[in-house]
Amino acid sequence: MSLEGLKIRRAEADDCSAICEMFESPKVYSGTMQVPYPSREYWRRRLSENTENVYTLVSIIDERIVGMVSIVTFPERPRRKHVGVIAICVHGDWQGKGVGAALMRAITDLADNWLNLTRLELEVYADNEAAIHLYERFGFEVEGTLRRHAFRDGEYVDSKVMGRLLNR
Repeated sequence: MSLEGLKIRRAEADDCSAICEMFESPKVYSGTMQVPYPSREYWRRRLSENTENVYTLVSIIDERIVGMVSIVTFPERPRRKHVGVIAICVHGDWQGKGVGAALMRAITDLADNWLNLTRLELEVYADNEAAIHLYERFGFEVEGTLRRHAFRDGEYVDSKVMGRLLNR
């Protein structure tokens, strides 16, 4: 599988079926805060609401959505206007092939050069070494551990809080 022809664009409500399909894979939802058995309507709503402060991008190869990344901003909160919170996922068939890096490149460019954000934050499961390594490549640092932060696959697991600062 090649990344040749990879396109990244803003997600649209009509992408809900493809995103729902992506989240049907345990390889995908187990790495996120999502639960199994997503509905198209849930994703349609998520992609349609809060478009002034949530920017969601999708990566497409051969007309197929193979990943998505979102950044939530806080324009109505004066003390947090400079912050964006990132969430990312890659289709199970495309993990480890560079899609995540392409999405991270796109979302950090949007944050740095268009949204004027100087702090980016994210949470990642502590045992997701591949994701932690990816985020470190983009300047994120572990800022702390959230113990027993989430319930996943029948047990409580830890998460890492990571942040990236721009000096402006």
